[in-house]
Amino acid sequence: MPEIPVEAIANYRPRRILVTGGAGFIGSLLTRRLLDAGHEVLVVDNFYSGTRGNIEDLQGEPRFELMRHDVTFPLYVEVDEIYHLACPASPVFYQRDPVQTTKTCVHGSINMLGLAKRTGAKILLASTSEVYGDPAMHPQEESYWGNVNPIGIRSCYDEGKRCAETLFFDYFRQHQLRIKVARIFNTYGPRMAADDGRVVSNFIVQALTGQPLTVFGDGQQTRSFCYVDDIVEGMIRLMNSPDDVTGPINLGNPGEFTMLELAKKVTALVDGPDIEYRPLPADDPSRRKPDIAKAVQLLGWEPTVALDEGLDHTVAYFREHLASALG
Repeated sequence: MPEIPVEAIANYRPRRILVTGGAGFIGSLLTRRLLDAGHEVLVVDNFYSGTRGNIEDLQGEPRFELMRHDVTFPLYVEVDEIYHLACPASPVFYQRDPVQTTKTCVHGSINMLGLAKRTGAKILLASTSEVYGDPAMHPQEESYWGNVNPIGIRSCYDEGKRCAETLFFDYFRQHQLRIKVARIFNTYGPRMAADDGRVVSNFIVQALTGQPLTVFGDGQQTRSFCYVDDIVEGMIRLMNSPDDVTGPINLGNPGEFTMLELAKKVTALVDGPDIEYRPLPADDPSRRKPDIAKAVQLLGWEPTVALDEGLDHTVAYFREHLASALG
C-alpha cells in the first residue's frame, strides 16, 4: 500500500472529530485510529446496536469524549470533521425497528449535514453496498444505479442509505458542503457483535458453541469480505483526500467467496460443526463483489488482509469473548 505523502504529514494538525455510531463495530476501531493519530474524538451513540464495552477502555483518555445521543434529534457541538456511521448495519438490528432505521438514515443524515453546514466541517457518510440491491452488474461499479426492492423487509436499510446519499449530494450541490461517501462492503473482524446475524459472526459463534452452521438457500450466493482494519484505513484516506474527491467510492475486498466456501474455512479453523440448510431470506442479494478501481486510483487504497488471516484473528477474538461471557 502506498505511503502517506510527505506533504500530507507536513500539513497535519490535530482535529476535533465527531464519530456517530462510534460505539459500534467499525466506529470503535475508527475512534482508536483517530485517537492514535493525535486527534480529539467525540463519540455519539444511542447504544441501539453499539455497546459501551467496545469503548470502555477509552474512558479517562483526555482526548476522548462520549455522548449518549440519538442522531434523529439535532446535535449542537463544535467539530472539524464528522464520520457519520450511526445506523444499525445488520439485518437482525435494522429489521427489528424498520421505521426507526429509516429515520436514522434520513433524519440522522439531515441533522449531521446541518451540523456540518453550521460548523464548516467536512463530513463522511458510511454508506453501504446494499444500495446496489441484488445487482445486475458484476462486479459492482460506483456508476451502477442498483436493483433495490423499495417495499421489502430490507428496504428500511437499503433505501434509507440510498436516500442518505441523495441528501449528501444535494447538500454538496446546494450548500457547497465538503462531503465524502464511502460504500462499504461486507466487513468482519474483532468487536463484531455475537448476535448481529452477519454471516461471519454467525458461522464462528455457531462453530465455537457446537451448533450446525446455518447456510441459507444452496449456499452458492457470494460475498466479498473485508477485514475491519482495511475498511478503517480506506475511510480515513477518503476523509483526507482532496475536496473534489466526493465519492461514492467502494470500500471492500474484491475477493469473492460463496457461503459454502466461507463455511468450510470456518470449519477448518473450528473442528466439528455440520451444515444446516435453511430457506433463503427475502431480497437476499445473490452476488456481491466491489470494483475498487476508484479507491486504488484516488486513495492509493486496497485491502491488505486476506480472508484466511482475518478469520484467524476473528475466531481468536470470539474464543476469548465467549469464554469471558461464560465466566
